[in-house]
Amino acid sequence: MGHVTRRAFTAVAAALLSGTLAPAGSAHADPVAGGRSRRGFPVRGLWIATVENIDWPRAPGPDAAAQRRELVELLDLAVERRLNTVMLQVRPSADALWPSPYEPWSAWLTGEQGRDPGWDPLAFAVREAHERGLKLHAWFNPYRVANHGDRDRLAAHHPARRHPDWAVPYGGKLYYNPGLPHVRRFVQDAMFDAVERYAVDGVHWDDYFYPYPVAGESFDDDEAFRLYGRGFTDRAAWRRDNVDRLVREAGERLREVRPEARFGVSPFAVWRNADTDPAGSDTHAGVQTYDDLYADTRGWVRDRLVDYVVPQVYWHLGFPPADYATLVRWWDEVCRGTGVELYIGEALYKAGLEGQPEPWHDPAELSRHLAFCRHQPRVRGHVFFSARHVADDPLGAMSRVVADHYR
Repeated sequence: MGHVTRRAFTAVAAALLSGTLAPAGSAHADPVAGGRSRRGFPVRGLWIATVENIDWPRAPGPDAAAQRRELVELLDLAVERRLNTVMLQVRPSADALWPSPYEPWSAWLTGEQGRDPGWDPLAFAVREAHERGLKLHAWFNPYRVANHGDRDRLAAHHPARRHPDWAVPYGGKLYYNPGLPHVRRFVQDAMFDAVERYAVDGVHWDDYFYPYPVAGESFDDDEAFRLYGRGFTDRAAWRRDNVDRLVREAGERLREVRPEARFGVSPFAVWRNADTDPAGSDTHAGVQTYDDLYADTRGWVRDRLVDYVVPQVYWHLGFPPADYATLVRWWDEVCRGTGVELYIGEALYKAGLEGQPEPWHDPAELSRHLAFCRHQPRVRGHVFFSARHVADDPLGAMSRVVADHYR
């Protein structure tokens, strides 16, 4: 990946599965989440990551025309690869890829946080995607403020500088504090400014809620717990409740302001291991979203708080600590009877990657994933990380998927 970002944490987590490191389509007749009567369509998606310029733009700078061309190339690539859905990261780090009244322009556009790029990337992306028959889901990161820990490097008018008590430094980064009710309201307002102004087809969140654990550090929310603990005696349960509230409130708000749009989350694939909780998956992960990120991803599905879930099942078939097939079957069962649609997040970036196990050096590994999922009644599609790798097509793995499954 080249950067310690969203998927880099997940890549590191692959090593954690053995406990050796400290953490770093077929139709179904299930009822519909949130009481809605719509059913989705089989998703063939890709993520376009903007944080650290992973996928787009290729580099920050003032050349808006070049950035528009690059984005069009990615959308055309999606069509060429017979994909139908794009998850575009529009709020990577408490910033914006549209003219937001809440947060500054993203530094990943111009190289300087808060600098106006002279155009509206989100408006352009929605229009160009829809002209090509693509769905566009606006991908937000709710609580990440910066991939560094220095508030003075933020734009002068950044909310985390104007309200230093809102953000917590942790692991060399800054995060909004999920335990502050006014922060929870603010991050919703910041995200929904885009949802209300642009005809996005979905609201999409990734796997960051409370941050991935860092050995030897604690997330300092003592004061928030004292002031807003709401009678909880177990801080872990309180943290999970904070995140549950964000998910529930965002889903309700989306149904009010843009009912045709869909709400989805892409979590780290292991909710809990079965040796921690009998309801968990038969895995041996060093990270569990319920315990380490305070994200009850299984509960959100069972309570129908989301319309779809895209677990990042970023391991190969037969991987002993976290077998792809085991996790897909587990998520398929979690979604049974809920109407929440299940798409599988696929680690295209691992194909041919040095240091990966032998199956990732087989061009057919990803195609076998899709073949396996054909037999899972609630799997309704796949999303590939990431756009750059869809373009680069390592080992021809993406071409193999298209030839085998998307013709």
